Amino acid sequence: MSNYRRVIASGGTFFFTQVTYQRIPWLCSDIGRENLRNAIRRVQQLYPFSLDAIALLPEHIHCIWTLPENHSNYAIRWRLIKSFVTQTCAEQLNITAEISESRQKRQESNLWQRRYWEHLIRDEKDFANHCDYIHYNPVKHGLCQSPKEWQYSSFHRFVKQGIYPEDWGTVQTPNIPGNIGRE
Repeated sequence: MSNYRRVIASGGTFFFTQVTYQRIPWLCSDIGRENLRNAIRRVQQLYPFSLDAIALLPEHIHCIWTLPENHSNYAIRWRLIKSFVTQTCAEQLNITAEISESRQKRQESNLWQRRYWEHLIRDEKDFANHCDYIHYNPVKHGLCQSPKEWQYSSFHRFVKQGIYPEDWGTVQTPNIPGNIGRE
């Protein structure tokens, strides 16, 4: 069995990718979005973190979180978010993907992949590159022609805050380093 090693950094800022089980596209459904939003808010009350950037795609999420000083446990936050979503909407979503014997033994559902990807953000440039990656990802996947067309993203908040112009990623493809999202 693989020995997964997670980066531990108290008060750190992290980029995450979480994928649905067998890449079943349920996240952008009304039920999926509402329950994910509620789960994130609920977990933020129990274990605070700031949600700095996010893009919700049909079968995966990219996001950046910053943990409070003296906090390093993002794993419990992900576990609770995934558990709360599963508890509140698995039955409503009625996903029929077969659950493997291994998942059955662990009492896992068919909503989420077991693992997620994390990357510790190193500096402001790394943060900006990952924000660009997150906000351009719906275009990359062919879900829209420009980031402003994708409604399930923090891109619109970034425009309101003056971080991006509204036409960012529309006329010209952003220069996102090739290793972003694959570190």
